[in-house]
Amino acid sequence: MCRLAAVTSSDYISPMEPILALETMKEGHDGSGLGIVMKNLNGEFEMFKEYPILSGICSKKGVEILDNYMDRLGFKLKHVWTPRIKRIKGVKLREYYFARVYDYPDTYRKKSFKEKEDLLLNTRLNIRKLGEADESIFVFSFYPDIITLKEVGDPLQLGESLGLDRDSIKAKIIFAQGRQNTNYAVYLYACHPFFIQGYCTMTNGENTAFVPIKEFLISRGFPGYIGYNSDSEVFTHILHYSVRQLEVPLYYYKDIITPLKSSEIDIRTDKDALRLIRQSLRPLCIDGPNVVIGFTPDGACFMVHDSKKLRPGVVGGINGKYALMSEECGLDKVIPNRDKSKDIFPMKYDMVIVSPEAEEVRLWNQQQGNFMN
Repeated sequence: MCRLAAVTSSDYISPMEPILALETMKEGHDGSGLGIVMKNLNGEFEMFKEYPILSGICSKKGVEILDNYMDRLGFKLKHVWTPRIKRIKGVKLREYYFARVYDYPDTYRKKSFKEKEDLLLNTRLNIRKLGEADESIFVFSFYPDIITLKEVGDPLQLGESLGLDRDSIKAKIIFAQGRQNTNYAVYLYACHPFFIQGYCTMTNGENTAFVPIKEFLISRGFPGYIGYNSDSEVFTHILHYSVRQLEVPLYYYKDIITPLKSSEIDIRTDKDALRLIRQSLRPLCIDGPNVVIGFTPDGACFMVHDSKKLRPGVVGGINGKYALMSEECGLDKVIPNRDKSKDIFPMKYDMVIVSPEAEEVRLWNQQQGNFMN
């Protein structure tokens, strides 16, 4: 199993907060890797909000390949962040970790944001192809106001090795996952969280319905639905396909991945829409056990389980700061002064949604078809 730690706040927080939460939940993960996504950045990135950030790892050879490719496309490098490395015994680091801010090519300056998004996606995928065979380049995200870091090893040791305890970079939304590798080889592209065009998820569990979901997504013809080095990457793509491509409300994500029975659908006021969803999107139905934590481009964060409800999850906090965790001890580490009686342990019909800027937490009940608070 993995352990998940997500924090959303109205104030900027250090990436060490969710990493330390992972440390308190260490009995639930084997320390085989750390994946971290930071959204809504400050520090040296605060002045570059509208510019895309390319996050990844390179060898010395990969840096040259990357520079030449980006120059040919017309991207102009504006700013570079690299971690202040601290050598720790037992931690094996690679040659060059980076988050690079670029300006768009001149031909894209006046294009729509959606056109820019597609450019960024295709660029990231092409860079991945350039470096994948010899592992000279790994790229995890290319998007405004997003940084993604991934590496193999113990999460706390990696956080300290990469200087995240000493760096000034902070964010308002930070997702971190301590990954226990159960079904696949230890490989950076298999490490959660996964990100695509503003949408991000991370998962604890195993997706036994992986193959039909993957095949359905690939059949959509969208270039970003590739890779699948982890059976959990489809959860991010289902979210993207549902909310961005089909433009359905976020809470329908729950109805898509865990559709109701016919008798339960009849109770909902939107039963006609639900029937259409179940009929047309049935291949996206998951078969857990899974718990999924995610965020959308506007900064809303959520937690949802499959119908088996066999993976732990809890949401709690205070106005202006909420955490979505695998275990209660992780929540205690990040927000110890909350009212614990208000903690939410979502069940099979529930979807917890924390609004942007962590203003409020709401519980969507799939069976009733409405928010319960």
